[in-house]
Amino acid sequence: MESLRMIENWPVETAAAAVVRADGTRAGTYGPTGHRFPLASVTKPLAAYAALIAVEEGAIELDEPAGPAGATVRHLLAHTSGLAFDEHRTMAEPGTRRLYSNAGFEALGDHIAKATDIPFAEYLRQAVLEPLGMAATDLPPATAGGTPGSPAKDGVSTVEDLARFAAELQAPRLLSRQTLDEATSVAFPGLTGVLPGYGHQRPNDWGLGFEIRGAKSPHWTGASSSPRTYGHFGQAGTFLWVDPEAGAACVALADRPFGPWAIEAWPLLTDAVLAELA
Repeated sequence: MESLRMIENWPVETAAAAVVRADGTRAGTYGPTGHRFPLASVTKPLAAYAALIAVEEGAIELDEPAGPAGATVRHLLAHTSGLAFDEHRTMAEPGTRRLYSNAGFEALGDHIAKATDIPFAEYLRQAVLEPLGMAATDLPPATAGGTPGSPAKDGVSTVEDLARFAAELQAPRLLSRQTLDEATSVAFPGLTGVLPGYGHQRPNDWGLGFEIRGAKSPHWTGASSSPRTYGHFGQAGTFLWVDPEAGAACVALADRPFGPWAIEAWPLLTDAVLAELA
């Protein structure tokens, strides 16, 4: 795809990208698609997918207690548990505010590990990564006496692997379509909150582990992205979106932290990709 060549102008040393059609085929790729990049928060959709598989397997339930008092697995996935951003400290009653929370995803990982008696990094590998052939992706396990990688932000992957995940999101094999549709629809509608890097959003729509475009402005996707677009971006300079209206997904990974360059460059790339697909 000619549009992906725009990445050549990004102020980064290394970047790679892929566009994946709804049928799983590649519309185009750019750069070293086998290069491993830190994902930062693009780890969260992978962790969420593992959680949803745990629900379908009967290991956990969406509405069972998890995290702070009064919260459930659903609250943790939808960033409505009330937990603070990076601390296991309660800031609000569950279900009342959209508080984007790494701590919430760490509580989710702990909950799944206890329910399955499998360390979360290993559960993620068995449930999601191995079945999809994502051999270059991992969440670092705990070292001797250390803490395991965070399900919120410590994943490492390649564009090649995330393109496989993007294909799964458009034609699920590991989850039922009904479960995925629920996860990519708005959970707890109408809640306001801060979208990191973009300020206060009214409403700040999220599904279960996936951010939903809705009518957010400003936003990291494009002006032509449909409201149904969902995905995630990461502070490592990474993003993954799926636009059901366009019948395509896009993955882009870079080695420069998110900042003004990304706020400018990402929507331009997305709009160019969508225009070329159309």
